[in-house]
Amino acid sequence: MQNRFNPNNQMGSTNPTSQSSQLPPQMNHGGHEVFDLHEVIAGMINVLDQYMMFRLFVKDPELLQILDHQYQFILDQYNITCECFTSGKDPSHPTQSYSMGQSHNVTYGIKPTQPKKPNQSIMEIQDKGISGHMLGLIKSTASLLTMTSVEVTNPVVRRVLADNVPNFIEMAYEIFLYQNKHQYYQVPQLTQQDMMQMTNSYVPFTGRPQMPNPGQMNQQFPRQ
Repeated sequence: MQNRFNPNNQMGSTNPTSQSSQLPPQMNHGGHEVFDLHEVIAGMINVLDQYMMFRLFVKDPELLQILDHQYQFILDQYNITCECFTSGKDPSHPTQSYSMGQSHNVTYGIKPTQPKKPNQSIMEIQDKGISGHMLGLIKSTASLLTMTSVEVTNPVVRRVLADNVPNFIEMAYEIFLYQNKHQYYQVPQLTQQDMMQMTNSYVPFTGRPQMPNPGQMNQQFPRQ
């Protein structure tokens, strides 16, 4: 039985009984996966384009360094994602690990600030707002990569997407730490009593769980 891609097929699909091992690498994609990858790759382009626009407004050299560093990393990940999506094979190099320069020290507490409101003009755009936009973009991309990677059929593409999830988490955390250091992102804490109550609300499970037998409920309550 032949299982070949038929361009004349109305849906452009393969025989429903075909196996992934029978398909050439570039055709080893499910329909749902193809649409999701278009969303992922277009999303990466969106992040890159907006980072380029943000550069016009950044004043703090530290934030500019973070933006440029993340831009170059995302651009490289965009390239290898395109490669493996098109070919179905390993890209030209493996997924890299993002390395940030921020200290992991977090400042807790809330200091009074002016109430927030939309900018009245483009001249009011500040580093606080730019870093907030960066954080939102990276967080949403991390979520999209996670949701997409769990349903990708091509093993190479799935690995590239999944390996990038911790990288985008790291980039988002870097921006959070920058914002926290400059009091753009303040972190309140509970009282010590409430904190102890919440952190000790769960304990590890001990002993052996009594797992039910398979189909036990069907035996006790047979269908009518």
